[in-house]
Amino acid sequence: MEKKPVTRLESSYLQQYDMYIERQKRKKQRLIRRLVLFLIITFLAFGSLTVYHIQQRGAHAEKQEQYEQLEEQLVSLKNEEADLKEEIDLLNDVDYVLEIARTNYFFSKEGELIFKIIDEDPTY
Repeated sequence: MEKKPVTRLESSYLQQYDMYIERQKRKKQRLIRRLVLFLIITFLAFGSLTVYHIQQRGAHAEKQEQYEQLEEQLVSLKNEEADLKEEIDLLNDVDYVLEIARTNYFFSKEGELIFKIIDEDPTY
């Protein structure tokens, strides 16, 4: 069977139908454009929130690490403070100060002689 060309009759109904089909195509095209725009905006918003969240997690981890370091430093400073307070208490004791003076500065009691002994090995 051979197809014969069909002649199109121009009538007002066909013109209206053609205009209706054209409007439907434009509506569909606008709908697709709006959906694509909405998807792009949604992906941009989601991407921005994801990047922001990742940055905040990094900043939080950094601050947490800094906090732990400062906690360790606080503990060591408190230990140092306790040692210094203990040393202050000891320095207020006269006997302790005299003992330090005797060992470090070779002070002697009355009638006492101090001999300095060199700990080096002889060279012979």
